[in-house]
Amino acid sequence: MAHRVDHEYDYLFKIVLIGDSGVGKSNILSRFTRNEFCLDSKSTIGVEFATKTIQIEGKTIKAQIWDTAGQERYRAITSAYYRGAVGALLVYDITKQKTFDNVQRWLRELRDHADSNIVIMMAGNKSDLSHLRAVSEDDGQVFAEKEGLSFLETSALESLNVEKAFQTILMEIYHIINKKALAAKEAARTAGPIAQGTNINVSDPAGGSKTACCSR
Repeated sequence: MAHRVDHEYDYLFKIVLIGDSGVGKSNILSRFTRNEFCLDSKSTIGVEFATKTIQIEGKTIKAQIWDTAGQERYRAITSAYYRGAVGALLVYDITKQKTFDNVQRWLRELRDHADSNIVIMMAGNKSDLSHLRAVSEDDGQVFAEKEGLSFLETSALESLNVEKAFQTILMEIYHIINKKALAAKEAARTAGPIAQGTNINVSDPAGGSKTACCSR
C-alpha cells in the first residue's frame, strides 16, 4: 500500500510487524505511534493497527502499522495481513533463542505472501535485558546480512532505536517509490509522442486484448 493523495499526507505506507508472540511487537507499535509502553500488555488477538505521520524530505508520510498475533491459530489471516504491505519489521526477543530461531520461518512466510520489493528490517527487541541475553548482537547482524535485511537492536521499554527502525524503513520505501516515479517520467519523456496510426494493445480485465488505433 503506497498510496499518494493531495491533502493530509503525500504518501500512505502500510508496514507490518511480524515475529513470535511475546517478543514485544505491540509495545514497539505503541512506543512509536503514541510514545507509550505497557508493562502488563496482553497478547494481541487477531489484528490491530495504528498510524503515525512523519516528514521525509519535505513530504508528509503516513505510516499505517499493522500488528498481528504471533500465535499459530491466527495464521489464517496471513494473506489479508500482508496484502498491500510495502515494509516489514521482523522482531525477535534477544532473551529467547527460540524467537530468533523462528525468524527464518517468519521471513519465508513474508516472502511467500508479500510483494517481492517489500522493505524488511529485523529487530532484536528487549535490549534493555542484556543481562538475560540469549542471542548475541553479532548473530543477529550476521543473519541479517546473509538475508539482505537491515538490522537494529531495540528496546520498546527504553525507547531505544524504535523511532530509528521505522524511520529507516519508511525512508527506504520513499526512496524506492521516488526512484520508480522518476524512472517512469524519464521513460515517458524518452518515448515521445505516439505517432498517428500506431496500434496499441490494451489488456482487458478478462485477460484478452483489444487493439486501439491512435489516428484521427
